[in-house]
Amino acid sequence: MFTSKRNKFTLPPAIVYLNCAYMSPLLKSVEKVGIRAIRKKRNPAMITVDDFFTDTELLRAAYAQLINAPEPRRIVIIPSVSYGMANVVKNLPIKRGEHIIVASEQFPSNYYPWKSLCDDTGAEITVVSPPDGFVNRGKQWNERILETINNKTKAVAIGHVHWADGTRFDLEAIRKRTREVGALLIIDGTQSVGALPFDVQTIQPDALICAGYKWLLGPYSIGLAYYGEFFDNGKPVEENWINRSASEDFAGLVNYKDTYQPGSLRYEVGEHSNFILVPMLLKAIQQLNNWKPDRIQEYCSQLSAPAIDSLKHLGYRIEDANWRGGHLFGIRLPDTVAMEKVKQALLKNKVFVSYRGNAIRVAPNVYNTDNDLRKLVRVLTKFR
Repeated sequence: MFTSKRNKFTLPPAIVYLNCAYMSPLLKSVEKVGIRAIRKKRNPAMITVDDFFTDTELLRAAYAQLINAPEPRRIVIIPSVSYGMANVVKNLPIKRGEHIIVASEQFPSNYYPWKSLCDDTGAEITVVSPPDGFVNRGKQWNERILETINNKTKAVAIGHVHWADGTRFDLEAIRKRTREVGALLIIDGTQSVGALPFDVQTIQPDALICAGYKWLLGPYSIGLAYYGEFFDNGKPVEENWINRSASEDFAGLVNYKDTYQPGSLRYEVGEHSNFILVPMLLKAIQQLNNWKPDRIQEYCSQLSAPAIDSLKHLGYRIEDANWRGGHLFGIRLPDTVAMEKVKQALLKNKVFVSYRGNAIRVAPNVYNTDNDLRKLVRVLTKFR
């Protein structure tokens, strides 16, 4: 039986942290790895040529296991989602009369790159909004997206769940439709991968971009990107030495190469052999592989279900379970409840959540318990 893993983290006992969608706490094991890596960097003589490559290969392999990707060398290390998306933008041909589809109010790093591309080419961004009501909202939103995909669609750029309220998008259905029209499927997995199962072989995305500091339980300023076959011969946003063929031969680096490392490694950020962040993220993903995303999702769903039922009974509006993540959900207030007062009450009671758009974003993880969700409900009950 999967139980709370709070003892694996160093969270103050007096707070209720329901905010992994903002930033995850560090695992104790990840913190130890980071401290050990900092100490190693004190003495550069301890860092060998192999250290530039060993941990990055291990990280690729661990992440490939997490997302069921058969080719680890399609996975690259990036500093941010925007960097990963920039590689896609640089290699996506599009012209006037064509469009890119995004979901309404999705995260800016999965909007601004497409806006810039469309401004430069005369193409358009098509923003698909959810229905106004809350009956079958997620289902209807997915239907609208599928209906919008047509022969003018060059790409659908979307998350697995919406970052503001956890609405889940049917990626398999969207993938099927994009294949019918020859469009790419570009996924921002930042708010899902690690806590919600993702299978590259089932969904077959053209790109999956993911920051590491949320549900991957890693440090800030490092992430991972998977690039499919469409990008095999593309141009990266930067040219650096380590992405070129035979870069393992330090003595031969003056013999410049026109060819890149195999797979998608041409797209990795310079200095990706980060001797501190890479081993930290590796340790975090190894732990996730041990726990398994399906078990994490089940734990979060079971943890949240009683609280969500209670809040719905009180008149709060929350997406139906069939169309949202168990690890992330948005609470929308009745018209008679003032958001600012709710914020003050939650903060006073040391309940930490986020506020995105008009939703209270609640994001539990394996360190949370029934008591955490019950305290959230107790605070919100005072307003009904």
